[in-house]
Amino acid sequence: MTLTLTVPPKVTPRAFERLAEINEDTDTPKALRVAVEGGGCSGFQYEIKLDDPAEDDLVLEGGGQKVVVDSVSLPFLADAVIDFSEELIGARFTIENPNASSSCGCGTSFSM
Repeated sequence: MTLTLTVPPKVTPRAFERLAEINEDTDTPKALRVAVEGGGCSGFQYEIKLDDPAEDDLVLEGGGQKVVVDSVSLPFLADAVIDFSEELIGARFTIENPNASSSCGCGTSFSM
């Protein structure tokens, strides 16, 4: 039997701070869900949305906020860094994924 350990993704303080700003004016704060789905122009794409944690999620916590990753997406996001970026083209959550062999200019599509 082989045991494979997956290094969980990391979430930057800036990403947790932005999530706190989003949740600031709500009575029921949501977690930031980061998932990997088939599709996109490079084979896989990230789905990033506000959601409630599910039973099989990995929950990453910081600053009173939660980022969740489902068990199916977790191997695709091993050792990735979830961040928040503000640039001239807009502000968005970003994922720096060392497992991706290439990515698309849109920043949400990648291949392995």
